[in-house]
Amino acid sequence: MLRVVVESAKGLPKKKLGVPDPITSIIFKGEKKKTKSINSEVNPVWNEVLEFDLKGAALESTAFIDVIVKDYETIGKDKFLGSAKVSLRDLASGQARSLPSKNLALTNESGQDIGATIDLVIGYEAPANAPPNPNEQKDADLTAGDAGTGEEGEESQTDGPASVSPGGGSPAPPNQNVFRKARKRQRALVNKPQDFQIRFRVIEGRQLPGNNIKPVVKVNVCGDTHRTRIKRGNNPFFDEMFFYNVHMLPSDLFDQSISIRVYDSSSLRADSLMGEFKIDVGFVYDEPAHCVIRKWLLLNDPDDSSSGAKGYLKVSIFVVGTGDEPPVEKRDRDNDQDDIESNLLLPAGLTLRWVTLKLKVFRAEDIPQMDDSFSQSVKEFFGGSGNKKNLVDPFLEAWFAGRKLCTQIIEKNANPEWNEMLNLQVKFPSMCERIKLTVFDWDRLTRNDAVGTTYLNLAKIASSGGEAEDEQSDYGALPSSQVQAGETEVGFLPTFGPCYVNFYGSPREFSGLPDPYDDLNLGKGEGVAYRGRVLVELSTQLEGKPDKEVDKISSDDILVVQKYQRRRKYSLCAVFHGACMIQEPGEPIQFEVSIGNYGNKLDSTCKPLASTTQYSCAVFDGNHYYYLPWADTKPVVVLLSFWEDISHRLDAVNIILYIANRLQENINALKISIEAKVPENRLDEIWVKLVNQLVDDLSNVQLPSLEGVTNLTTLDIQVKKLRDQALLLMGEQAQRMVQEASDITETLGTIEGWLEKLKELAEEPQNSMPDVIIWMLRGEKRVGYARIPAHQVLYSTHSEEACGQYCGKTQNVVLKYPMDKSKGQKLPVQIRVNMWLGLSAYEKKFNTFAEGTFSVFAELYENQAEVFGKWGTTGLMNRHKFSDVTGKIKVKQEYFLPPKGWEWEGDWFVDPERSLLTEADAGHTEFLDEVFENETRLPGREWKPASEPFTDVNGEKALSPAEIECPAGWAWEDAWTYDINRAVDEKGWEYGITIPPDDKPKSWVPAEKMYHVHRRRRLIRARKRVAGASVAEKRDLGDPEGWEYSSLIGWKFHKKERSSDTFRRRRWRRKMAPAQRVGASAIFNLEGALGTDQEEKGSKESSKAFGANTPTVSCTFDRAYVYHLRVYVYQARNLMALDKDSFSDPYAHVSFLHVSKTTETVNACLNPTWDQTLIFNSVEIYGDPQALAHNPPDVVLEIYDKDQVGKDEMLGRSTCKPVVKLQPGMDATPRLLWHPVMQRGEHSGDVLVSAELILKDKGNDTELPLVPSMRGDNLYMVPQGVRPVVQLTAIEILAWGLRNMKPYQLASVSSPSLVVECGGEVVHSATIRNMKKSPNFPVSVLFLKVLLPKEEMYTPPIVLKVIDHRPFGRKPVVGQCTISSLEEFRCDPYEIRSELSMSSKMALMASPPRDLAINMEDSRPLLEAEEKEVVDWWSKFYASVGDHEKCGPYRQKGYDTLKVYNKELEDIEDFKGLTDFCNTFKLLRGKNENGENDPTVVGEFKGSFKVYPLSDDPGVAPPPRQFRELPESGPQECLVRIYVVRAVDLQPKDNNGRCDPYIKISLGRKSIDDRDNYLPNTTNPVFGRMFELSCFLPQDKDLKISVYDYDLLTRDEKVGETVIDLENRFLSRFGSYCGLPQTYCVSGINQWRDQLKPSQILQNLARLKGSPPPRTEDNGNTLHFGGKQYSLAEFEANKELHQHLGPPSERIALHVLRTQNLVPEHVETRTLYSSFQPTLSQGSLQMWVDVFPKSLGHPGPPFHIAPRKAQRNYLRVVVWNTTDVTLDETSVTGERMSDIYVKGWMPGMEEDKQKTDVHYRSLDGDGNFNWRFVFPFDYLPAEQLCLVSKKEHFWSLDKTEFRIPPKLIIQIWDNDKFSLDDYLGSIELDLRHLITPTKMPHKCSIDMLSKEGDIPHQKWDETKSLFNQKAVRGWWPCVVENGSQKELGGKVELSLEIVAEQEADERPAGKGRDEPNMHPKLDAPNRPDTSFFWFTNPCKTMKFIVWRRFKWLFIGLILLILVLLFIGILLYSLPNYISMKIVKPFR
Repeated sequence: MLRVVVESAKGLPKKKLGVPDPITSIIFKGEKKKTKSINSEVNPVWNEVLEFDLKGAALESTAFIDVIVKDYETIGKDKFLGSAKVSLRDLASGQARSLPSKNLALTNESGQDIGATIDLVIGYEAPANAPPNPNEQKDADLTAGDAGTGEEGEESQTDGPASVSPGGGSPAPPNQNVFRKARKRQRALVNKPQDFQIRFRVIEGRQLPGNNIKPVVKVNVCGDTHRTRIKRGNNPFFDEMFFYNVHMLPSDLFDQSISIRVYDSSSLRADSLMGEFKIDVGFVYDEPAHCVIRKWLLLNDPDDSSSGAKGYLKVSIFVVGTGDEPPVEKRDRDNDQDDIESNLLLPAGLTLRWVTLKLKVFRAEDIPQMDDSFSQSVKEFFGGSGNKKNLVDPFLEAWFAGRKLCTQIIEKNANPEWNEMLNLQVKFPSMCERIKLTVFDWDRLTRNDAVGTTYLNLAKIASSGGEAEDEQSDYGALPSSQVQAGETEVGFLPTFGPCYVNFYGSPREFSGLPDPYDDLNLGKGEGVAYRGRVLVELSTQLEGKPDKEVDKISSDDILVVQKYQRRRKYSLCAVFHGACMIQEPGEPIQFEVSIGNYGNKLDSTCKPLASTTQYSCAVFDGNHYYYLPWADTKPVVVLLSFWEDISHRLDAVNIILYIANRLQENINALKISIEAKVPENRLDEIWVKLVNQLVDDLSNVQLPSLEGVTNLTTLDIQVKKLRDQALLLMGEQAQRMVQEASDITETLGTIEGWLEKLKELAEEPQNSMPDVIIWMLRGEKRVGYARIPAHQVLYSTHSEEACGQYCGKTQNVVLKYPMDKSKGQKLPVQIRVNMWLGLSAYEKKFNTFAEGTFSVFAELYENQAEVFGKWGTTGLMNRHKFSDVTGKIKVKQEYFLPPKGWEWEGDWFVDPERSLLTEADAGHTEFLDEVFENETRLPGREWKPASEPFTDVNGEKALSPAEIECPAGWAWEDAWTYDINRAVDEKGWEYGITIPPDDKPKSWVPAEKMYHVHRRRRLIRARKRVAGASVAEKRDLGDPEGWEYSSLIGWKFHKKERSSDTFRRRRWRRKMAPAQRVGASAIFNLEGALGTDQEEKGSKESSKAFGANTPTVSCTFDRAYVYHLRVYVYQARNLMALDKDSFSDPYAHVSFLHVSKTTETVNACLNPTWDQTLIFNSVEIYGDPQALAHNPPDVVLEIYDKDQVGKDEMLGRSTCKPVVKLQPGMDATPRLLWHPVMQRGEHSGDVLVSAELILKDKGNDTELPLVPSMRGDNLYMVPQGVRPVVQLTAIEILAWGLRNMKPYQLASVSSPSLVVECGGEVVHSATIRNMKKSPNFPVSVLFLKVLLPKEEMYTPPIVLKVIDHRPFGRKPVVGQCTISSLEEFRCDPYEIRSELSMSSKMALMASPPRDLAINMEDSRPLLEAEEKEVVDWWSKFYASVGDHEKCGPYRQKGYDTLKVYNKELEDIEDFKGLTDFCNTFKLLRGKNENGENDPTVVGEFKGSFKVYPLSDDPGVAPPPRQFRELPESGPQECLVRIYVVRAVDLQPKDNNGRCDPYIKISLGRKSIDDRDNYLPNTTNPVFGRMFELSCFLPQDKDLKISVYDYDLLTRDEKVGETVIDLENRFLSRFGSYCGLPQTYCVSGINQWRDQLKPSQILQNLARLKGSPPPRTEDNGNTLHFGGKQYSLAEFEANKELHQHLGPPSERIALHVLRTQNLVPEHVETRTLYSSFQPTLSQGSLQMWVDVFPKSLGHPGPPFHIAPRKAQRNYLRVVVWNTTDVTLDETSVTGERMSDIYVKGWMPGMEEDKQKTDVHYRSLDGDGNFNWRFVFPFDYLPAEQLCLVSKKEHFWSLDKTEFRIPPKLIIQIWDNDKFSLDDYLGSIELDLRHLITPTKMPHKCSIDMLSKEGDIPHQKWDETKSLFNQKAVRGWWPCVVENGSQKELGGKVELSLEIVAEQEADERPAGKGRDEPNMHPKLDAPNRPDTSFFWFTNPCKTMKFIVWRRFKWLFIGLILLILVLLFIGILLYSLPNYISMKIVKPFR
């Protein structure tokens, strides 16, 4: 099958007169197919698919197609416009499945380019039996069948010649895709729950198996099932549409499958399933236009893999997402000519086969504890050895395509060895994309707990070989000759490993409580911790079925896999340079780094390592955030771990990512340049640099070789081959692009496609090295985490490019909260860390990356408590004298032994830990000292000082105010004062009662009562840090012995002893040095603890102390570089509105490392202009400045909304990289750029910001840039050179009016005015006095002069605010709108644009009315009634949509056609959305009521803007104003006619999948309810209704047309609605109030309907354009207008003239008007939407609207568009005879016979079944009937379908209309009186394509039907339509199915005749042989005498049955009886006679 999608053409040449009506023909091998013609269009869009049936032949390499574009002429020959030729060589060679031919140049007859182009896409599906391509060689390990794979479906084995031998498989074309590539083409969807609609249309079935079946189809999507109506026969016609509405994540939806099952409703339920098909929703979504249209599905038996095809089902499937418009489905009629083979949903030639995915599961490691340790604890209690490590009972579950298998359960084992093979038997190729592996912990009583989940993605571990070819860009692929044979085939079946797969999920620590992060273990969301790994191997077996689903792995395989488990030692070092942006202080913080289990401090399965930093307390940064004060001593984490060496995989990943990252940077630079509109030549330079660098990278970089790698897998080899080929192809394409590309912006899509491809190639499925996970711990609690893929920090010896992106480099890492519901709204911390990971063999290489000096210390804490004023160890209670930092674990100095290879350097010394000492004022520039004065009394007595007169807030003893000194570096602001701004009395006291044993009150009140015994008041004194005070002296303050003090045993320690302190400690440290090693890499030798607790080795303490005494490693920098940072925050745009007044009050916290500042707050603004420079004077950063310049830290902006009450809310976060200047003199100025503001993972605005970081040399400030000018206290503006260049600009505002304003605070908006703000300037409009009477502004034009940036990207938005003037001077903002881009409103003020200002209709209303009589005189009488029968409005409609069969002789008469738009008139580009006069802007209001952030629409502003530059010179005259000559803005009364033609694909609302639609129209306060005319049971109703209303514009501007579903009992449901803005149509200059027809007719069906004649409309147009009025000459045959002369003869050449045409002067005026780009007579298609799913189409409505102002008089008559009626016909069938009927019974007398009768009916009219009388006792299969069937039916000749109206169920209220193909089913039956009748055979005759009968019965055979087993799509030469022939007579065969074989069941002689209703009255005929028995007269059948029913005819039975059969028997019996009688009489009389003889008595 060859498919050509003719998309569109551009720039077709115009004709001498008018515009062409283009039509495209495609010619392939002499076969010609055409598109529809598009009326009057030089840039036509067809979007049509033309299909060429290749009839099983493969495409030849020399094949081509001819493309010819012509100008369609109704009469005469079409005129040639241009042609092109396209070679199909690439399709034939199998290099591509589709060939996009974009911008194909069209040439004229002589081969010259005509300047026009056409866009095509050519698709090719190779036939099933196509021979493999000769120049494509298969891999040795792939058989021809193995490579063939495609999308899911079932086995395409049928039983005839088309089948494929089972097991063998046919060679598949190599280009067909096994798996869908990663879904990237169509799916740019936000991954949040959203609305989708899946539409499923079941059209028809073919070849369903079985006899006399009643099929029904059930479709299941997302758990929702719909079923069709029950039909009869093997080829049922359903034509039913199902709708499934879902609201879910796109990723979840695309994994759902659609299940289609066909059941036989008449059989027993057990065997009723006839066949099924499954397909992924994602597969349909990935198809072009997200749909599969009119495809055949091959059904098969889901349980029997060898059963073959079970019939075919034709379906259409659409997946409609938000904003998608479902494509229009062409409903073809030639069902039998539908070629199933070439239109199967599976790619042709692919057989689905059962394959076995063999998953070998060897072993697992590191599975965490999952069960409670209660039993172990009991065991330990009784002296047993507890083993908590193995508290898990693991098993692995594999799930794929609905099947799942599990390994055995291994109890109590964290490292189980299963050694089992899971055989997953699946259909292949499969629609399912991932194999899901989950490790579960088996629980005996409760449900099994998931340990972790991972996925094997089939797209990554298998390939069809089509990936490289699929990437072909517009620049083509390689010619097949350039690729070496043998290298093109890179396809392979699923294969994986042997390799470990890692599992991630919730944190490993076990707790008996429910795990809040349990979902992570099921694969939902990003896992936050390593949970173990499993060694698996996957292979695919094509042949044979496995014996067992779960089998043991042979010992040989277990031995083979040993080499894949070889471990090597890896060293990881992480240096923490900083931790900042901590939101609140609290417990001390430490960081833990782990890779796998190594380094997890709470896990005891690995050796303890120095994997955590020391605890530090956060310090305030002086502004908003907290940071960890590490200064020059940076904590270091060292980890040793053991993993497989997979450097050959990760090196390749890093190399490809290196290329991708460079490409990404260049693309970003290119995009910024395009946005900033840089000059062309500069843009070309950037582009050439980008492409050349990519070509260099691709040609220079080599992926690592796989030779000599021991742990190589099959997948490694295949992936290497795939990557090599893809990179080679990309390089070739890039080189070709350099030579061929012409437009840079067009190439951007291709280049971004390459970037996507590189990222896809960089994904490594066999990555067995776990991610590095960094955890932030507060105390012992895990708070935030970050996962860093190991390859990013991995060192490689292969090349510099193969090292990880951040290997040995400092990077910024933002930690996340686990399962963060707020999606990053709040950050735990941002860290700056330098990591290096490498094999220990290469750890010396670390020295070249390391900065600073590494030092290693052992440390412990000495603890003391104060008892009776003395410090000692007696009061420590549960603490130890020497402990670790937590104080919980006992240690001693002598326990510490240096690790192997290390030795002590020096002795133990006291070294206080600075970062844990928290002074309350640390980091603050201003501080408030406080102290409480306390007094007590007995009740009712005098107040006296308390025993502790001065305390802190907690009642702890404090110094008196007189004793408190001002610390060094600070100065007092004022004296001590009493704080009275609290709940206190006027002197500052608050009162309370002390209840023993407490020594202070629990609560305080401000009023004194007699019973109060305690009072206190707060004294405060402010102090401020002195600028420039030395920090160094502060550091040495504190206790000289190094003690730190605390009032409680806890975390909060301070340096100076206070009277309230009861506990103190000091830190002892001892330095270690490496024995042999030199350099930083020595730290990797620190494996294990520093020694063990010798005395208590066996005690319980040892497990607790595990890892407590690890050494602490730190990195000391001897020099801090001082930098000067400037952040230029200019403005933001489109921020969210978080206040109820529709605005926010934004300000920004700007953070850089450990410093932050805050901008000023801009009130009530969503587009704030801060224009502020934030200067950070001295920022100390440690580390090499060069490294910093390459990867500087981010400047982070967090934007908040200031709230007067409550907490400030976050508006979003943005980051910006500063420009680093290492010499202050560098002249690179930082360029302001827009950076996205992200909020909860979504884009919520942009901020215009830049920053520069300048290295200060020797602390010298003189070379720094000049300080910018100030705007206020400490507010610096953005300096010149950085801030945008501005220009004086004029903004003219057309403020037309306000519409649909919703109430504000329960009161309606009655007198609003408008405020327009832009660039700091404001202008106010006049106030509308009364919204109800006139919603337009009294003065329409406002003017604003403003300084705007010259560069468009910096332009501030226009903000509109609507203010309502309310009583008592209140002026609330009731709505606002932000117009972000001014580009579309820019104009040249000197260009004449008056025609834009008002429409012709409005102009006429502004002038006095004249000559309004519409002259409809008609000099030619016409028999209109006759014509109406032949043509009607529907003829015109069908002629316009190209349905020529339905329009009758309409086109030949030369009548008008109309334009049918497949979208709303507002969406037609030529008419500019009908907003040429004024646009409509939605007004929004802040947070909606639910507190969600989506603002609500509260009204509309109608208006427009004109923006143009002004001269700075005041002497230059200003340009003319743009908005002038405006129409009257008062109300106008209008007549509105609404024509509703039909609806398409309405959303069903009834349970039967249908709808009972009717129309409801509302306009202002008027509404029309058309409920009485509802159309029952249809989703595609033809309404054909016209409604007429009058209204006042602009008050009633919104016309709402709704479609409702009629329900008798319940409330009618709304299907959907569409809203039309009548005001826009009325004001638009495009004449959209009433479309212009093609001709001016004064009578007939196209009678002129406008109020004005064409000449009047043309006169108005001339007046508007400022040109002289039109002038006619020559009796109106020529006309002068706009400087041109037009002649009527030219317009009407080649046109048929008819009697309805009006006078020439009007006709020529109309022809000229049609050249002025006005709206033509049209039908528009409007999408219906509902509030239930506001973004999804609920169907569409074809309609149009006319608007006539009543001041211009009456319009012409309306069109009559009532729908057509079906014609009543009669099918007369005479059953004459039958012969060769199967003899089904044996008579009493033993002979074979049948009691034959014939039954017949038309499908859809089963209740009118008719049968003949019975021909009894047919002994030879002959039957004589002479019996007539008469079937009345309603027929639509235009559609060739029968219209059947019937009730579906007896309880149905309405008849449902079905359109069914006209068929006749004839069956032969054997009559049984006392049992069920026996079925003998049937035939189905399609009356449109009749199988030609034979004249003689002996020629009639089963071969007359399609050959047995073939798909019935052949075009029979003899077929004729009975509707044309009228009558036919002959013999037809009847067939019966026996198993899968068809057999002849008899032959029947029929005569068929179709009679129209009128003819039936003239030639009547009765049923059967009833009267009137005529036409023809039927005599009684001449049946043999033996034909009767034995039961009712005993005499005949005796005569014909008994006598005839047993005649001689009877005669013999009679003779025998006579003889016996004779003998009896003889014997009786003989004795008497003898005795008489003897005696002789008479003698």
